[in-house]
Amino acid sequence: MLTSQLAKLEQDITTTTTWALKEDLGAFYSEYACAEQDITAMLIPASEQAVATVITREDCVICGVAWVNEVFKQLDASLSCTKEQATKITWFVKDGEKVEANTTLFELEGNARTLLTGERAALNFLQTLSGTATLTSKYVQELQGSSTKLLDTRKTLPGLRSAQKYSVLCGGGVNHRIGLFDAFLIKENHIAACGGIAQAVATAKHNHSDKMVEVEVESMDELQQALDAGADIIMLDNFTPTMIEQAVIATRNKAKLEVSGNMTIDTLREYAKAGVDFISSGALTKHVQAIDLSMRFK
Repeated sequence: MLTSQLAKLEQDITTTTTWALKEDLGAFYSEYACAEQDITAMLIPASEQAVATVITREDCVICGVAWVNEVFKQLDASLSCTKEQATKITWFVKDGEKVEANTTLFELEGNARTLLTGERAALNFLQTLSGTATLTSKYVQELQGSSTKLLDTRKTLPGLRSAQKYSVLCGGGVNHRIGLFDAFLIKENHIAACGGIAQAVATAKHNHSDKMVEVEVESMDELQQALDAGADIIMLDNFTPTMIEQAVIATRNKAKLEVSGNMTIDTLREYAKAGVDFISSGALTKHVQAIDLSMRFK
């Protein structure tokens, strides 16, 4: 599954890596970023070769292998390196793998300047995406034994939407809609602007009959309106556990139920016990605590 998802991200990985390198090398208006713009790395003799290892200083779930590979691929290309000169990367872990602190993640062998120039961009991707995957894994663990699935949201870091969505998959979670184009999520302001839940759902089904229609509700009365309108999924926003139990009974076999709003790792089990289909949490992608990584020259 992860392999097939990565294939879909190929162009995105290339684009985000290019921007990360341009940002670091001050080359926003150039066709590409060139490693020779790293003025500190230029202190090192051009022919100097080096071997470096990257370790994690804490337990984590790995995510970001393809982004690291792309960083050094682009740097090598900017210097017109031949296959024999290109940076060699040897991975000892893979995306989705849980590792302990002090584990060696990968080894780099190549031009010393290139290794140092690519270090920060590569580790930024790896530490951030692994942070998302690690937090997701902790949330998923809390849901073990239930049928409730953990969903992400659109509350992602700008420019890293698809990367963080992939990270959630690496951590064992499930992707909600990717953006504003692939599913309907009719919320309070949409309902007000459309003239009501029934009108909003009817228009959605008319405009795109092939798209999933989800409605956010804030009361049992709105829940019933969404059911009557034929919503596929109903999001219960800030419902109490008691209200959620009532909603599960009222909704059974009529629609899927999602719980959202201030979900924390400490409350997941309680909400899952109520029998909802999904729990969504923006914290997975917006409250990112990067994993502590370190690169060391041998």
